[in-house]
Amino acid sequence: MKIHIETDRFFLRELETYDDQGMFELDSDPDVHEFLGKRPIKTIEEAQKVITTIRAQYIDNGIGRLAVIDKKTHDFIGWSGLKYEKELRKEFHYYDIGYRLIKKYWGNGIATETAIASLKYGFEKLNLEEISAAAEIEHIASNTVLKKVGLQFVETFEYDNEILNFYTLKKSDWLKSQ
Repeated sequence: MKIHIETDRFFLRELETYDDQGMFELDSDPDVHEFLGKRPIKTIEEAQKVITTIRAQYIDNGIGRLAVIDKKTHDFIGWSGLKYEKELRKEFHYYDIGYRLIKKYWGNGIATETAIASLKYGFEKLNLEEISAAAEIEHIASNTVLKKVGLQFVETFEYDNEILNFYTLKKSDWLKSQ
């Protein structure tokens, strides 16, 4: 198990094949997918494919989403962290910060805590110059987290027939806030 990030309450580590049950619980929930195209997965095999795709990002891009593991219970909470985004904005690629949590863990500050730690990791360990994110304009919780952790609204754009807000944070601005 390779831990990349540690917060007060969580370990963020590479997703492993044995995370398939947790990934299935996460991605089969229609509420979790409300702002993700409304296409929850239906089988454990689909959860395994998601993990395989994320693990390929570790190899191809040197970064990918990380499993969020509760330090006390060792429960799989969801995922958080950075990835190199090549699909969402056709006009450019960027390092994206994101999070997805099993519904029973919503509202506990986990997305904020892990996003702050991921920004620190991206700017200090990976030496990234800029980290960005996107959220559907109606996804109030996600937009709130992105603003709370310091990302600044840039513009709206359309993807998959939905309007999304696009945010960014430059390393120089992040350093000033520390």
